[in-house]
Order: sequence, then C-alpha cells, then structure tokens
Amino acid sequence: MIQTLKAGLGYFGIVFTVGFVLGAIRIVLVVPRFGARTAELLETPFMLVISFLAARWVVRGQAVPLTTPKRLGMGMLALALMLAAEFGFVLWLRGISLSQYFATRDPISGTAYYIALVIFALMPVFVARK
Repeated sequence: MIQTLKAGLGYFGIVFTVGFVLGAIRIVLVVPRFGARTAELLETPFMLVISFLAARWVVRGQAVPLTTPKRLGMGMLALALMLAAEFGFVLWLRGISLSQYFATRDPISGTAYYIALVIFALMPVFVARK
C-alpha cells in the first residue's frame, strides 16, 4: 500500500511539474501566435509522452508489482492529485471559479485534455510490462 502511494505521488509530481512548466510556455509563447485551442492541442502529445516516461520511470524505480490493482491504484491516486491540483491551485492561480473553468473550456481541446487524463491514469498499467 505504501509503495503504491509513493509511486502515485511521484508519478503525479513529475507529470504536474513538467505540465506546469509547459503550460507557462504555452500561455506565454504559443497562445499569442496560434490561439488557445491550437496551443492546447499541440501540448497534449508532449504531455502523453511525459506521462509514459514518468510512469515507466516510477514503476521501475519503485518496483511497483505487475498486478493491475497496484498499477491502477498508482494511476488513480495520481489522477486524483492532478484533478485536485487543477481545480485548486491552477484555478486559484488563474483567478477563476470552477464554473467559469467549465464554461470557458474549449470543446475540442477540452475533450482532448480529458482523454489525456484518462490515459494518464491508465498509463502505469501498460508500462514496463514483461
């Protein structure tokens, strides 16, 4: 149980940190040139690669067992922390409410983001298989 918690926390920490940096770059450099939708869609594949690399690194480094429940537990904990960070810290930083967040979310890039979150949660199950 402790191993799964440490792995989920580590996985979240890596992906959130890289996502925060890429998000800042996206907002400052890419959005003014291409618009918010395109910028978010351009960022998504990078975040999926980061999720894959982080999941593989944490699974191997923490020696998370190959069992689906342990790996899924790691991914679900990381997802819960990611959503808490997104709906807490990031919304506070942007100065908007949760309802404003959903009202202003682009339907195309928003859908891609939610799909990426599902993949993020499931990634530990599929990496480092023997």
